[in-house]
Amino acid sequence: MSIKSIAARLFASQVVKKTKAWSSNSVATQNKVFQELIRQAKNTQFGKDHHFEQIQTPSDFAQQVPVRDYEQLKPYVDRVVKGEENVLWKGKPLYFAKTSGTTSGAKYIPLTKESMPYHIEAARNAILHYIHETGKADFVDGKMIFLQGSPILEEKNGINLGRLSGIVAHFVPKYLQKNRMPSWETNCIEDWETKVNAIVEETFNENMSVISGIPSWVQMYFEKLQQKANKPVGDIFPNFNLFIYGGVNYEPYRAKFENLIGRKVDSIELFPASEGFFAYQDSQKEKGMLLLLNSGIFYEFIKSEEFSAENPRRYTIGEVELGVNYVLILSTNAGLWGYNIGDTVQFTSLAPYRVVVSGRIKHYISAFGEHVIGKEVESALQEAMEGTSIRVNEFTVAPQINPTEGLPYHEWLIEFENAPDNLAVFALQIDDAMRKQNVYYDDLIVGNVLRPLVITNVSKNGFQDYMKSIGKLGGQNKIPRLSNDRKIADALNPK
Repeated sequence: MSIKSIAARLFASQVVKKTKAWSSNSVATQNKVFQELIRQAKNTQFGKDHHFEQIQTPSDFAQQVPVRDYEQLKPYVDRVVKGEENVLWKGKPLYFAKTSGTTSGAKYIPLTKESMPYHIEAARNAILHYIHETGKADFVDGKMIFLQGSPILEEKNGINLGRLSGIVAHFVPKYLQKNRMPSWETNCIEDWETKVNAIVEETFNENMSVISGIPSWVQMYFEKLQQKANKPVGDIFPNFNLFIYGGVNYEPYRAKFENLIGRKVDSIELFPASEGFFAYQDSQKEKGMLLLLNSGIFYEFIKSEEFSAENPRRYTIGEVELGVNYVLILSTNAGLWGYNIGDTVQFTSLAPYRVVVSGRIKHYISAFGEHVIGKEVESALQEAMEGTSIRVNEFTVAPQINPTEGLPYHEWLIEFENAPDNLAVFALQIDDAMRKQNVYYDDLIVGNVLRPLVITNVSKNGFQDYMKSIGKLGGQNKIPRLSNDRKIADALNPK
């Protein structure tokens, strides 16, 4: 055992002890965060506009600060982007994380001196919790790869901006610099396909022990490695035993990954975003990710079914329930207030508070009142695949409201690596799993409003080609699991 791995175990023990201290006092922890956020921001322009000096409780806050998404908060953000100080948070941000926008083009999410350290600590602590629970630490001596955006930053009115993953690349601890891959030069390549090819060449003969990234893009890396060596990734990297991922549910990819790797490897799920690092998997034995309640973020939760109401109730951490679908609302030490990030979560544990990401409030299907969410389609596909040799590369689901014949239906567009022998039988298995999960969907099938789902086979690399066609290949971009319209479906399957 190396000195580095011994030190990692000792450090892990300290971090886990601190985590248990705050997670066993979650309500008090959140109240302390809330009070500190209000105190530090009361003299900002936003704080003055919303009478922060009068806010004593989360109930006061909910009355003074409405829920906003980026478009609604944009007038304040625009002032920060122009160089104004003390608008949303004291002073100026350190960085802007630039992400894809909707009606307003690019989004600029502020990262401040107070918020930035939590992005780094959370990723580190997720690994340390894994080390503490499993006792496995030898991987710290191998090479680690993080598939991410370019670290090259632009400047806007004196503030650097770039992709979050590219910004984070500037904060890699010194003790990881020698282990980290790819090289800075390769990481700076903008074109995703060119970049992945370069990463393959650079890592092919290295002792890779940890690989991290969004599953869909790591899959591309694995496929290129396998093509080059004509053998499983696990044979190319015999010491690769830990996969770290975020952004999408790993389960639909797990069977394909195990086939590409040639064996099972441990995995750690993360829940990061430009707006904050919200949760990480703290245990290999428990379901869900530990919600980070001490990281400069005050959380509120709105039940998804109530979200469209005029004034929905905003629940705090001590009021949430297991298994309920909540829209995640944030107030952060980067200056986001009552901010709707768009993600929905469900709690799997209340002691400590653990969550799973259940979908996106904008990514759902309810063309007929069925209220289908991402977690349901992922679980249904996983159930239908269980115990079979079927493997899926990628999929998305959309309603077909006006079919040329017969009743409307949900269209599942799936790119198979290993397709089922009988597509119709497989479709019915998914449909049965959906009906067991979603009573509204079941009622629509029983009532002959919908017919059972239909699978459309997407050609090899069809999803990659689509993402490339819209300029979103690679990086942190991912295909929505659900759409309530036919934009993506018609692009993948033009009639």
